[in-house]
Amino acid sequence: MESRWYPKKGRVIFHVDMNSFYASVEAAFDPSLKGKPLAIAGNPEERRGIVVTSSYEARKYGVKTTMPVGEARRLCPDLLVMRPNFERYRMASKEIFKILADVTSLIQPVSIDEGYMDITACEDQGSPPVIAERIQQRIADELDLPCSIGIAPNKFLAKMASDMKKPMGITILRKRDLRHKLWPLPIEEMYGVGSKTAEKLRKMEIETIGHLADHPVLDLKQVLGINGERLQNRANGIDDRHVDPDAVHEFKSIGTSTTLPEDTTEDAEIQAVLRRLSNKVEARMKNKKVLARNVQLMIRYYDRKTVTRSRQLQEFVHTSEDLFQTAMQLFDEHWNQQPVRLLGVTASDLAEKSEVTQQLDLFNYQKYASKEKLYKTIDDLTEKYGSNPFRKLSNPNENQVTTSFQKDFIDDFKK
Repeated sequence: MESRWYPKKGRVIFHVDMNSFYASVEAAFDPSLKGKPLAIAGNPEERRGIVVTSSYEARKYGVKTTMPVGEARRLCPDLLVMRPNFERYRMASKEIFKILADVTSLIQPVSIDEGYMDITACEDQGSPPVIAERIQQRIADELDLPCSIGIAPNKFLAKMASDMKKPMGITILRKRDLRHKLWPLPIEEMYGVGSKTAEKLRKMEIETIGHLADHPVLDLKQVLGINGERLQNRANGIDDRHVDPDAVHEFKSIGTSTTLPEDTTEDAEIQAVLRRLSNKVEARMKNKKVLARNVQLMIRYYDRKTVTRSRQLQEFVHTSEDLFQTAMQLFDEHWNQQPVRLLGVTASDLAEKSEVTQQLDLFNYQKYASKEKLYKTIDDLTEKYGSNPFRKLSNPNENQVTTSFQKDFIDDFKK
């Protein structure tokens, strides 16, 4: 009987997506929060703190992710606002993926609260809906957390399916279901279509996913490049990407950002923030044993206008000082003198440290050699005391919550 669910050619993919994850973890930890409008936000004491996520009770009032805390409280006067506890979320995530690993080893985490599973070889465990129900129930019973699961023949359709019923939904989306389940949806609801892409598509009179599926591909490529063809394929249910358990290690970039307590134009404050962000990026690069040849700066202004500027470097870098200096140069060159709300620093064009040979010429040899003893001393002290002692002295807010979240740990469940 189960064989009808498992095609001889093709795959059965799950997308497991936790519902309102941070808020749900807090409610599981403190049951008195259940049923109440709750928002998790960086700097909740500050009017300009940003909502990271919110419970479904809060969402009914219009509270949304990235919304300033002040605005969220106006919409929902009874809103409870808490700071994120990332260590708590990390431990919950680890336990969730352990439960998934009891079903199959073909798991691809994509963030702290979602991941893909390939259960094509799991016919002996029951039908896909039965397996999904079992996973959902275990997560609810053992961790007191809700999740939604999409079941489909590929990753894109599984992702779309998991969004169709929340919270605690299980949705099957087959290719024969596209015409009545997927195609009527507004184009903005398609995974992979951001606001700017949606705006371009609407100018082409593409209002729904079905319109995209039927549109002449040459027109799409003319406006969106190769991404136009890729999106049309997805709209038609075509996606040949495999569930890759090792994809978590393929870091294209490492970055972090933070929303400032107040919009500012103060040089000293901006420098302090960029230095703190550079320190965090350096720590994560060191943990991953990678070097970078590109540094990107993000600036979001008081009016939410956002610009990103990057610089390709002649040499690989790995220290916070190099990251900071490049970020400051980019800021000095591109700041429009308007108040700044958010700053971000990202290192990209990464390479493993062990695979990179620094080509030292007569001029840069002296620079690296002069710093080598300092780097070694700092590393020795860090190993002895558990963290960089100089950084603690110069950056008392080193552990300040930021609006981004690391993905470095999302394969911890394997350990």
